[in-house]
Amino acid sequence: MILLINACVRSDSRTKQLADHLISKMNDKVKEVKLEDISFPKADESFLKKRDMYASSGDFSADMFQLARDFASAEEIIVSAPFWDLSFPAVLKQYFEQINVVGLTFRYNENGIPVGLCKAKRLFYVTTAGGRIFNEEYGYGYIKALAECFYGIKECVLFKAEELDIIGADTASIIERAKAEIDQFIKQ
Repeated sequence: MILLINACVRSDSRTKQLADHLISKMNDKVKEVKLEDISFPKADESFLKKRDMYASSGDFSADMFQLARDFASAEEIIVSAPFWDLSFPAVLKQYFEQINVVGLTFRYNENGIPVGLCKAKRLFYVTTAGGRIFNEEYGYGYIKALAECFYGIKECVLFKAEELDIIGADTASIIERAKAEIDQFIKQ
């Protein structure tokens, strides 16, 4: 199963168009998590105590762990997130706070080093930007670090289309080039 984490809010999102193109090239069932439709719980002391209680007993059957269970069991993951204010939409950070669960998506070894428990072989990060993405570390880099260092996902791939809103930009050509990069990657 492919897990699509959709952080796009616009109905005509260029980022979502690229993610849909990627999905069309893959042969698997897709489960979409549309982040704008989720009311994330407040991560206050009460919530954390409850989560820690379940986690310490190894009981991840509660509804509060559904997102983490889906993430841990996905065979491939696509994060579709526009580049906003030098990063990604805040709701994506909330999502990762919810799925970052010791004992479910990762564990610590005897030396305190995270060991991934996720099944995914690859994580694709799809993004678009009206301007330039000056440093990939602000958005993609954060997600890549989580995937590799905590969740055990060894292959992270970035697909991007940038400078889409620059005066005189040929937006359609930029999007087509990004789609061609996706096509080329999938053929490998």
